[in-house]
Amino acid sequence: MITAEQMMAEAGLEGEAAAGTLPGLSHALAALDVETGLSAEGRERALAQFRDNLARLAAIVADRARYPEIAEVQIERPVFILGLPRCGTSILHALIGADPQVRTPLQWEVAAPSPPPDASTFDSDPRAVGFDAYVAANFTGAWADVLKAHPIGARIPQECGMMLETAFQGINPTMLFGLPDYYRWYREADTRFGYRVHRMWLQHLAWKNPRPRWVLKVQEHAYHLPELFSAYPDAVLVQPHRDPVMVMASISRLIEVIRCVSFERIDRAALGQELLHLWHDGQVASMAWRKANPQVKVLDLRFRDLVADPVAVVRQVYDHAGIAFTPATQQAVSDWWAANPSDKHGQHKYELADYGLTREQVECVYSDYIEIYGAFL
Repeated sequence: MITAEQMMAEAGLEGEAAAGTLPGLSHALAALDVETGLSAEGRERALAQFRDNLARLAAIVADRARYPEIAEVQIERPVFILGLPRCGTSILHALIGADPQVRTPLQWEVAAPSPPPDASTFDSDPRAVGFDAYVAANFTGAWADVLKAHPIGARIPQECGMMLETAFQGINPTMLFGLPDYYRWYREADTRFGYRVHRMWLQHLAWKNPRPRWVLKVQEHAYHLPELFSAYPDAVLVQPHRDPVMVMASISRLIEVIRCVSFERIDRAALGQELLHLWHDGQVASMAWRKANPQVKVLDLRFRDLVADPVAVVRQVYDHAGIAFTPATQQAVSDWWAANPSDKHGQHKYELADYGLTREQVECVYSDYIEIYGAFL
């Protein structure tokens, strides 16, 4: 199998960036080597994903060397949306991203970051058209169900995971390809390098297209809040909550669909058990950090409030983050909500029992989470 050093050399990644990427990439490749469930196509898909991650980071590093002023871009009081998957984090991110005064990373610019996006051409950049063409060509057949559960498109806000994975200090390799050995490494890893890379991404994207505030999201931040704050000491945190029983049914179906193109078969019961504990691990880490850092005020939200009155919930977030809630904000949020019904791409259907899980099992594992956040479920 190809080595981490060979892959980085192919991508043109060297120096500090290569040294920081080496541990995660090495563990991802080692985990891929012993992953038994992947098809031959799945293994090739994983290696292609790894190469793409390295190429995107190499592009960020090269542009940063070419334009040193990118490193001077200030990122002030970024808002991070935390929470379990399937509890409204993507909806909240997109609602806020509709506001023209707020910057969210868009999916096209994270997929193809070089050259740095420019405000003067941002609405007509051909890379956006290319990204939508890729989605139309690839999210078909078995993979079409992904669109029912998770929004994908050039102008849709992108999760931080797609930036963290370029440093191989994110959870995406596990979500896509299993790789339990990599996940075990990731849980215990010091991911400060990953968050330095994350900050590099924001500086890169904001250099020629700045706005006053960034709003960001991905569930995996819960695992590594100390490292997040090492890069963003003034970060603002928001956390929606939802009944974990509903969360587990929904995320199990989504990951089954995501993995189906790479695995010979999906053992639904094993997948249910994997995800039941994997996402709880993140909440254990997050709850411990929040208990140890009461001076950091986190805005807790209810998923049911978000879907009942999204404008009111966005206003809460803005009040918490110190962002002006303007008439233009209200109009943008209302327009996005009207244009994006939950079944826009069809219904995302799932049952907890499909994954060998029961309400009692989920509530037992999540008893600590339910005890602390029960008022928000």
